[in-house]
Amino acid sequence: MLFLQQSLSSKLINVKKEFELSDYRITCCSTVDLSSEFLMERDIPYACFHFQMDGKVYPDDLGKSISFEEFYKKIAAGAMPTTSQVNVEQFTTLFEPILKQGKDILHLSLSSGISGAVNAARIAQEQLQQQYPERKIMVVDSLGASSGYGMLVDAAWQMQSAGASIDEVYAWLEENKLRLHHWFFSTDLRHYKRGGRISAASAVIGTILTICPLMNVNSRGELKIRKKIHGKNQVYREIVRMMIEHADNGTDYNGKCFISNSACYEDAKTVADLIKETFPNLDGGVLINSVGTVIGSHTGPGTVALFFWGDKRED
Repeated sequence: MLFLQQSLSSKLINVKKEFELSDYRITCCSTVDLSSEFLMERDIPYACFHFQMDGKVYPDDLGKSISFEEFYKKIAAGAMPTTSQVNVEQFTTLFEPILKQGKDILHLSLSSGISGAVNAARIAQEQLQQQYPERKIMVVDSLGASSGYGMLVDAAWQMQSAGASIDEVYAWLEENKLRLHHWFFSTDLRHYKRGGRISAASAVIGTILTICPLMNVNSRGELKIRKKIHGKNQVYREIVRMMIEHADNGTDYNGKCFISNSACYEDAKTVADLIKETFPNLDGGVLINSVGTVIGSHTGPGTVALFFWGDKRED
């Protein structure tokens, strides 16, 4: 935790200079659900997942090809997007220019519990390692998703900026990635019904009773329903209670906190305000992001996700 606790006083001012001096690059995929500006400012290249909707294929390029607003409006109108993961060729295209620059690579992948992209990254790693035997290519299965995956990438970047070597960052990530909590709730069950994730009867009953499923990501990187909460106000309080229960040092938590949301910003802001009231020592407040088009293809609108550092996740 030492590197994460050190103050990065220069922040983004000297990022370009720092990366010129660094001997490795951090890479990720678009499913980190961070803004393009966030990744650009930190000089973190990413590979795009893809999705198909209404007969057209789009890159999951952080809202550039289709705005998040339009994407979720289409889903609300009945569209059912399907997704495809990053393949070996795309990872090779991402990695090879960095290797040709004489730099090593630390790649963080979307959870193996919900995607096979990490396997494609490892195949590209093995193939390129033969061509560039003098270079290191290290792949981390984040066991995370959305801005929780993004928060792990941010932690790696902070460590790199503080002077940590690729081996130090890799070892820290493997040791600590299960301490990054992912809690989600949904206030709209229609997409879960259309996608076959819950039955039509359950969706109807849940809607009538205003049931909001509270979910988290377990130690295998899989999304699990933990509780069925009655009403928005109750689920707001319950997700904050989960943070009180699991965050480092409880309400004295002084780490980072990210939230992502799928077309329900007001719900996300309500949770963020409750968190800021409950945890006065947060590092940088609460960063609210949009759930991207690939993760959002599976959640639909109405999902709020909360991410923070805490005790080790369990099954």
